[in-house]
Amino acid sequence: MRKVTRRALLKSSVAGLAALQVPSTTARNDPTAAMRKGRVHQSVCQWCYPHIPLEELSEYAAKIGLRGVDLLQPDAYEIPRRYGLVCTMGYAGGGEIGKALNRVENHAAIEQAFRVNIPRAAKAGVPNVITFSGNRGGITDEEGARNTVAGLNRIKKIAEDHGVQICLELLNSKRDHHDYMCDHTAWGVNVVQEVNSPKVKLLYDIYHMQIMEGDLIETIRRNIQWIGHFHTGGVPGRHELNGTQEVQWDAVMRAIAETAFGGYVAHEFVPAGDPLDSLRKAADLCDV
Repeated sequence: MRKVTRRALLKSSVAGLAALQVPSTTARNDPTAAMRKGRVHQSVCQWCYPHIPLEELSEYAAKIGLRGVDLLQPDAYEIPRRYGLVCTMGYAGGGEIGKALNRVENHAAIEQAFRVNIPRAAKAGVPNVITFSGNRGGITDEEGARNTVAGLNRIKKIAEDHGVQICLELLNSKRDHHDYMCDHTAWGVNVVQEVNSPKVKLLYDIYHMQIMEGDLIETIRRNIQWIGHFHTGGVPGRHELNGTQEVQWDAVMRAIAETAFGGYVAHEFVPAGDPLDSLRKAADLCDV
């Protein structure tokens, strides 16, 4: 199976917006909608379902008891609301995975984009927008951290003023995003601690951090105050959350729930089997 990545889909100008269809009914008032325990607020990343229209994915997500759809462009922020959901994490011009906050020359463009799109996110009820460190590209982690702190300090008031949280994503540099700088929890925590804003936190991607450092449960417990959002994905392969994977997902979800974390856990695995059935099974597994 050809490997599908978020980066590849984002290169398409119609990613996430193509082939929208309006279903004949919505799931908002569907009595068959799944009842969830509510200890873990689950969402789903739209890019993992490139052949399912966003309207259809939103309807199904609502039906199985999810809270939202993750990683939408501004023009799609409002679509999940038709189904009683929210866009739980939005793109807002926060740079690219390889080119973002760790270089000062990128700060002005990110600030300009956030000044436009964070108000749009607030209006649509989007609680989070994503940003990145960027790749090292020859600079030290210390210099990159200073630059990232400076960039976040430059934009944090926009987020604070509009009640939208900026999330700096942790990614692995070992396998999927070679040379990415924000590749360890400690580096990311040091950055957001220095920024010290209630609206600047980390996007802790469980898939990526299992590859880079493991020790998931203890790391989450120790750093939960600096984490604003979670992503899932089976290790190895970023496929379904099931018995073929090395992460014990129900235990990780219980650890998150026990911290009283109030944000979202968004499923970001690429289904190898039936996509909607795989999503439902992941939602069931993580409903602890």
